[in-house]
Amino acid sequence: MTARLCLPWPDKRLRTPAADVAGITEEVRAVWADMVDTMEAMPGVGLAATQIGVMQRLAVVDASEERGKAVLMANPEVLHASVHLREHEEASPNLPGVSAKISRPRAVTVRFLNAQGEVEEKDFVGLWATSVQHQIDHLAGKMYFDRLSKMKRDMLLRKAKKLR
Repeated sequence: MTARLCLPWPDKRLRTPAADVAGITEEVRAVWADMVDTMEAMPGVGLAATQIGVMQRLAVVDASEERGKAVLMANPEVLHASVHLREHEEASPNLPGVSAKISRPRAVTVRFLNAQGEVEEKDFVGLWATSVQHQIDHLAGKMYFDRLSKMKRDMLLRKAKKLR
């Protein structure tokens, strides 16, 4: 497939919650393939469909060392989250050149439709958990910097604006 362009912040679609996916079709599989190519080209550890302007609840995550182990998800939702937090430097290709330390649960259990159209529950830990939560935020119309204090968020957005 092909790598797609990521929407530049502040495109309104980045603030728009995505629509649920009714089922896994060839069109959905084609979008997932493009998303994996886009994620690899960044390079990144995850991508939500909304980041490339596809307003469906689709995400891909691959935090493996060797790559090529992408988990394809439709309608992902967190069922359980660890009380232990993990801090990680997060960024987005939609707002290049800036990043911020974000605290999120260290482990999560996520339910989603997999590539076979079956409901799956999977545990994610560490960077995998951070990435899947980051993608679920995107699908809800939220950006990682929304988790910052107003002062830190404003500083980050000012810095990003200067870089454009």
